[in-house]
Amino acid sequence: MDIDKPSVAIYWDFENIHASLIDQMKGVGTYRQTRFTPQDPVVNVAALMEFCASFGSVAINRAYGNWQWFARYREALLHNAVELIQLFPPGAAAKNGADIKLCLDATEDMIRFPHLTTLVIIGADSDFLPVSQKIKAAGRTLVGVGIEAATNKHWAHSCHEFRYYERLVAEDESPLEDSDDAGSSAPGRPDAIDLIRRAIARLAANKGEPWVLKAAIRPMVMRLDPTFDEQSYGVATFSALLKKHEDVLEVRKGQHDQEYRVRETASK
Repeated sequence: MDIDKPSVAIYWDFENIHASLIDQMKGVGTYRQTRFTPQDPVVNVAALMEFCASFGSVAINRAYGNWQWFARYREALLHNAVELIQLFPPGAAAKNGADIKLCLDATEDMIRFPHLTTLVIIGADSDFLPVSQKIKAAGRTLVGVGIEAATNKHWAHSCHEFRYYERLVAEDESPLEDSDDAGSSAPGRPDAIDLIRRAIARLAANKGEPWVLKAAIRPMVMRLDPTFDEQSYGVATFSALLKKHEDVLEVRKGQHDQEYRVRETASK
């Protein structure tokens, strides 16, 4: 086992983030009134997964909630290999205990799996404050994600890094739509340049500046699409694939490696 390789554990307080989005979209108290009915999907699971994958290879990916009402998220959750933890609320007005179970699991996982380098908690509760102290004391990196209006400020400030959901989704949707010259060699496969651009965009967003080390791009592409293979796009190496798309990508010599960014006026 390579303990130096970045490894990520993700814990979703799924009902919390879904409820916060419903109340934000339809008015405070809406979710409580419709809680025990089938829920329409409003959480952008893919955008959150891309953000989490930017910290390293995802080793644990658990979401906590009362899943009998969230079946319409099935495809998004299956596609992103999310493990569902079923929690029934003990009464009509009671919480499902997701935050308690989540904190216990995160603490246990840190002890059992020393290779975990980053823990991401997707949720807004102040109940996560104690586990944040445990995570930091263990020398791991803690990243939080939550809905801005619903997030407890003390919880947000207890993380090494905290990102508001609305801004993450905006980052995911803002860059790089379609490219006609991307060179997808097989039906149903994502365009190579689209994957590369998404990878660079996510890594750049984390760094806060547009230039990204060449060595970081392919691992991020693999996290976005584990089936990625350069040969499917008619080249033998990833370097050749990058060179093939120099009309879209800009390259410069860095201190230790080449650095890439997406051209501001990329060719279509």
